[in-house]
Amino acid sequence: MTKIELARERKLSGRWNCAQAISCTYCDAVGVDESAMNAAGAAFGSGMGCLEGTCGAIIGAGLIIGARHNADRAKAMKAMRRIIERFQERNGATICKHLKGIDSGVTLRQCPDCVADAAEFLEDELALPNP
Repeated sequence: MTKIELARERKLSGRWNCAQAISCTYCDAVGVDESAMNAAGAAFGSGMGCLEGTCGAIIGAGLIIGARHNADRAKAMKAMRRIIERFQERNGATICKHLKGIDSGVTLRQCPDCVADAAEFLEDELALPNP
């Protein structure tokens, strides 16, 4: 099973929110303990605190990107921007309620698929050199 599939399966299990499904799957890539990452992602379910804001899968990717680039905020922000732009391009939104179609009645993307997309884009960033 790939990490993308693992992140998706974690979301489907109901034991992890979207942010946790991503951040806990990839925490080993940045040397962060899974229980610490699980706690860090706990508040980001259902679009940040159940307010249906920014997609939790994107936030989970951001937690990993931040840990990877540590104190280099410029690198972290550039990497995060690339992930967000790709996510927006593929899915037509980055806001949870828009993705779920809560206001429009038209679902753009289901949560497990958002997790898989964010994981794919995160993997591409992690594959880049980090001098």
